[in-house]
Amino acid sequence: NCSANRVLRNSGLFEEVYVPPVSSDRGLALGCAYLGAASFGDRPWQLWNAFLGDAYGDAAIRAELDANGSRYVEVGHPAEAAAELLAQGKIIGWHQGRSEAGARSLGGRSILASCSEPGMKDRVNARIKYREEFRPFAPAALASHAGELFDTGGGDFPYMCFTVDALPGAAARVPAVVHVDGTARLQTVRSSDNELFHEVIRLYRCRTGIPAVLNTSFNLKGQPIVETPRDALMTFHGCGLDALVVGSFVVSK
Repeated sequence: NCSANRVLRNSGLFEEVYVPPVSSDRGLALGCAYLGAASFGDRPWQLWNAFLGDAYGDAAIRAELDANGSRYVEVGHPAEAAAELLAQGKIIGWHQGRSEAGARSLGGRSILASCSEPGMKDRVNARIKYREEFRPFAPAALASHAGELFDTGGGDFPYMCFTVDALPGAAARVPAVVHVDGTARLQTVRSSDNELFHEVIRLYRCRTGIPAVLNTSFNLKGQPIVETPRDALMTFHGCGLDALVVGSFVVSK
C-alpha cells in the first residue's frame, strides 16, 4: 500500500525503506528467496531493475502488425513520435523493450497521456480503464525535475511504490495525477533506468514545459498487463486509445 509505505518512510524509524517492484502477492516468491538466502547466511541485495520480462524485435512486431492488417508507419525515433502525440493530447499505448516484473507499468508496457489537462483522468477512465472515478493515476516524472512538482525529499521513487505530497500549485499544473488529498503515487525516471521512456518525458517537457506524464498500466479493467505485441494490438483495438507506439512503429485506427 503506497500510502502505508509513505508513513513508514516518513516515520524516522528506519534509515531507509526499500519496497521492491515485485510487491503484493507477486512478491511472495521473491520474499521466500530472500528468507531462504538469509537463513543460509547470505545478504540479499536489492533489485536494481524491474525490467526482467521479454522483449520483441521490430521484425517480430512488423510480422504481427501485417498479420492483423494494422495501419502503421515506421518511425526513426519512437520517443519523439510518442512525445508529439502526448503534447497533442492523445492517449497512447506504449510497448517497448522488456516488460516489467510486478504490478506496476514503469515504462515498458504503459498507457501514457498528458497530465496537464484537467479532464484527462476522466477521459482515460471513461475510454480505457473503466475503473472507479476516485482512483488516481500516477505521474512518471524526470528524476532531475520531479522536485518542481512534488516533495521528494531528495529521494528516488523508481517503482511507483510510495505516495508523496504535491507542492503548492502542482495540482493546477498536473491535475490529472494529483489525488484529492494532495498526494501523488510518483515514479521518478532516470535515463539509466529506462533510456527510451526517459526520452519520451524529456521531449514532452521540451514541448510543454511539464516534466511528467500520466503513466498507467497497459490493460483494461480485469485483464492482465499486456505482454506481447499481439496483446498490445488486441487491447489497443478494444478500447479508446488514440495510438499505439510499439517498437519502431506507430499504429493508428
